[in-house]
Amino acid sequence: MLIHRYETPTRFIAGTVGTPGARTFFLQAREGNRLTSVSLEKEQVSVLAERIDELLESALETHAEHLADVTTDMGPLDQPIEEEFKVGTMTLAWEDDSASVLVEAFSLTDGDEEEATDKLVVRLSVGAAHGFAERARSVVGAGRERCQFCGGPIDPAGHLCPRANGFRRVIRD
Repeated sequence: MLIHRYETPTRFIAGTVGTPGARTFFLQAREGNRLTSVSLEKEQVSVLAERIDELLESALETHAEHLADVTTDMGPLDQPIEEEFKVGTMTLAWEDDSASVLVEAFSLTDGDEEEATDKLVVRLSVGAAHGFAERARSVVGAGRERCQFCGGPIDPAGHLCPRANGFRRVIRD
């Protein structure tokens, strides 16, 4: 298995390439001159942010002093964006001795993570993990506007809303 390990990343972010409705989501880790980009689904980014928040909430009961160094990186993905692999499963852990969050992303397989050929391992400080989750929520929420009636995405050309009996709803500027 090829392991892309980042013990002290200078950057770990979620970002996208493409227009809303046709975006590709990436996790990107940088440490010095090393850069690793892996693609994943929008829902995976959303769940990762949610789980990091839950993990930090419980961990910070004993490590609240580490939250002071929160930084949210809102810059674009680093270039070039070359996908190392597509993410299948992810794990998340709290390391009490270093007061850090460990994120592992395994390459997509037909079976379980033991069959994965690649793995991204990133260790984050409490502040960096919180900043990652904040940005990830922003990236996920920046997609297409949602229909107020059915909750479905509205394309630039409009939306056939099932709650409007097939009438097309159009966003007007």
